[in-house]
Amino acid sequence: MSTTTTRGLAGPAPAEASPARPRRGLRGSSTFNFWLFTSPFLIGLIVFVYVPIGWSVYLSFFEARFTVTPSDFVGLGNYREILTDSNFTGSLVTFTVFALFIVPTTWALSLSLALLVNRLRFMRAFFRSVFFLPTACSYVAASLIWKMSIFNGVRFGLANTVLGLFGVDNTAWLADPSPPWYWLVIVTARLWLQSGFYMILFLAALQNIPRELYEAAAIDGARRGLQTFWYITLPQLRATSTAVILLLIVAAYQAFDEFFNLLSKTTWGRPPLVELYYTALGQDQNYGKGSAGAVILTLLICVVTLFQGRIMGFGRGEDSK
Repeated sequence: MSTTTTRGLAGPAPAEASPARPRRGLRGSSTFNFWLFTSPFLIGLIVFVYVPIGWSVYLSFFEARFTVTPSDFVGLGNYREILTDSNFTGSLVTFTVFALFIVPTTWALSLSLALLVNRLRFMRAFFRSVFFLPTACSYVAASLIWKMSIFNGVRFGLANTVLGLFGVDNTAWLADPSPPWYWLVIVTARLWLQSGFYMILFLAALQNIPRELYEAAAIDGARRGLQTFWYITLPQLRATSTAVILLLIVAAYQAFDEFFNLLSKTTWGRPPLVELYYTALGQDQNYGKGSAGAVILTLLICVVTLFQGRIMGFGRGEDSK
């Protein structure tokens, strides 16, 4: 095939561009790439999360002492037994009170730290890192530091040394439930460990608030400080506050490490998970009763979080507020 040029000579016709061939084979398949990268995580999630949860629900309907493959079906017997166990129900009541205290305290402390760091004009990254570093510390290591160095109950402990300067006698922080000084030890340890993480969440939310809102408020005569915080900052942090509160509620009911290491084998001050630990892995090794308690605790956490989310409007669009 030829064409005529401007000089009247025939020349070869330009070759037509062939359409690009789609990539074939496994490497060119987006579906294959998706499963290639996600399958290890999905397999781990199924094997180590979903299968144990399902097996725990299964065990809760059987008489499972010293075995995880029971055959004696008892129906709701394990649920009746765990709900009539004063140790378990007492732990639920105690930690509901604990959650009512630790959740607003952590929320207020983490938000205050975020507001302070956000107002800094220099060394912001340094203070952000300093407050966040305790999050990387193990709960077990922090519990041992609190127990052996700060609140060890002898006059050489940090807390008793400071109180001794004011003429206060030594306090047995973790040895006596009356008065319950052990709550001070546990609460301070948990505040130190988790406040930095939630501070980062609030700090990210604060930096996303449009500055035009504060400028418009200043033009309208609003005073900087409490007034702008109450009418501008706090409403803009509603979604983050809801997420933080939900996470704190779940974390409060799932407390285990610090209580197990601080209070050892004491029968008072046990959270639900520690109580279930001794039920399932204690002298009787009653896996059926322990599994029933785990199911009840999971349902309680779901109900509390859903109720809290509904109150604060978690998941609703702007138009439905």
